Amino acid sequence: MPTMAGPAFANGSPIQLIYDFSALQMSGEALPLAQFKGRPLLIVNTASQCMFTPQYAGLEQLHRRYSDQGLVVLGFPCNQFGAQEPGSDAQIASFCQSNYDVSFPIMAKVDVNGDAASPLWKWLTGQVPGLLGSTSVKWNFTKFLVARNGASVKRYAPIRSPRYLARDIEAALTA
Repeated sequence: MPTMAGPAFANGSPIQLIYDFSALQMSGEALPLAQFKGRPLLIVNTASQCMFTPQYAGLEQLHRRYSDQGLVVLGFPCNQFGAQEPGSDAQIASFCQSNYDVSFPIMAKVDVNGDAASPLWKWLTGQVPGLLGSTSVKWNFTKFLVARNGASVKRYAPIRSPRYLARDIEAALTA
């Protein structure tokens, strides 16, 4: 069952929203998430050689079904789990396009755990701890659904197929 979290103070700092962050695109340019203000975001750490890789198809279906209503799907390749994303950004983009016809944005490869984790991923995992309160991502295809307000977040385990997120996405779109 996904968990919800709202705005929180971290070490006395002001409340942050997802819109306070940028993501690095494969082109090397920053993508300010503020451009998605007021839209729900589905953020997923991905990998090309994982047993969950076929979830790209389900993520693409969600993107095609709900993007006109406001949903933004963002994929973040990560090589921290079993070295299942060893390729370059160009190889990853080619794989996603040729195997799954992915049209949602795939960002530059990131770390989602540890000292080198992207600030966005530190924020996401801090908003909604995983199983047993862990703030780390346990495997590829962990999903985060961020509400229109930029603060409320739901977290889904890698085993949760994208198709099972439809009800929560619809609720986020109408909220």
